[in-house]
Amino acid sequence: MKTIMTWIAASSLLASLAIAQPPRYTVTDLGPVGPAPGQPFFVAPNGLIAGTVATNGPTNAMLWYKKLKLNIAKPGLGGANSVAFAVDGAGQAVGEAETSVVDPKGEDFCGFKAMGLPSAGNSCLPFLWQNGAMTALPTLGGNNGAVNQINKNGEMAGLAETARPDPDCPAPQVLHFKPVTWASGKIHELVTLDGDRDGAAFAINDHGQVAGASGQCSAFNPNLLENFLPLHALLWQGDIVTDLGNLGGTGQGFGNLALNLNNQGQVIGQSDLAGDANFHAFLWTKETGIQDLGTLPGDVNSVAVGINDSGEIVGPSLDANFNPHPYLWQNGVMTNLNSLIPANSPLYLLLACSINSSGEIVGLAVTSTGEYHGYLATPSSNGAAGGISSPAAQGMTSPITLPDNAGRQFFRGLGIRGR
Repeated sequence: MKTIMTWIAASSLLASLAIAQPPRYTVTDLGPVGPAPGQPFFVAPNGLIAGTVATNGPTNAMLWYKKLKLNIAKPGLGGANSVAFAVDGAGQAVGEAETSVVDPKGEDFCGFKAMGLPSAGNSCLPFLWQNGAMTALPTLGGNNGAVNQINKNGEMAGLAETARPDPDCPAPQVLHFKPVTWASGKIHELVTLDGDRDGAAFAINDHGQVAGASGQCSAFNPNLLENFLPLHALLWQGDIVTDLGNLGGTGQGFGNLALNLNNQGQVIGQSDLAGDANFHAFLWTKETGIQDLGTLPGDVNSVAVGINDSGEIVGPSLDANFNPHPYLWQNGVMTNLNSLIPANSPLYLLLACSINSSGEIVGLAVTSTGEYHGYLATPSSNGAAGGISSPAAQGMTSPITLPDNAGRQFFRGLGIRGR
């Protein structure tokens, strides 16, 4: 009897460990996406993917469904470059797109020139794409803006310029920009913390809660694809704003910002640590406040980018040279995604940008020849991995030679607008 009870107890323990283990994934190659900002940014609950491809000159807003690809950049808003940051289950895509009109202030608001893309210096407007047509959304009186996310109710979150000059903006940026939402074609400005001149909204959930940041105008920030240094991670509920705190840093290093949230009101992002020399991913809840998610073994920095309603989180963990390692955070454990895919995969995963309710993950990968591809990682029907990965596997490095300065290049465009 004792032997049977011991066996039952052992079986129960093994079963609980299996539940806690991360899943295995199959990987679908979405094809070449070119240099930054080319990559998938977001995967919707039904598997639709939004992103951009920059393989032939300008960068083009793109939608994928599995391996099928649709270029939604033409005719667009008349300009050369566009990016789709998110898409909903109905196929409504949002993002930013150049127009045919030269920016009257000479700004490079969307950073296309800063990223080395062919651009005539035209204004860049927030857009909603649906039924084959791209429509510009209103700003706050300025010439530029961008939409970062759309919820199931068609409400959108992003940022937009006002008509007021900001004397603290370094050239070529001139005007103030504020966090905003759009609903039924109308724009609504969100409040920023006292003393913060500028801000951006990065995500909106199905209850209308908004995650983002306020801070100050800066030189073009290639990590956010904005002229923005975020100092305070924020959550908006209507016109009530909550400062989510930080992990000890001021934000003057790499920034304090909330990047995403789920329908449970759980918020994720990044925060500088004390001294502002490093930054870590965080999870914030109303009950527990801000929590440091740490890094993969051997790394020193991390960002939380995507979260689903189950509380699974994805993002990049980075070593001291900013070489990125994509992770899945689940049940309090951070796991390198490369340890959860087939060992013979032709793609080495670099960034994890978004995770949906089915556990599908999209991001950026590299081939053995150094070509950058988008990927879709799908939980395998074979079930869980054979055990929590060892520290060696957690901190695994690329089995191929990455291009020169690859780490810092990817820190130019971490895909942190991805959801």
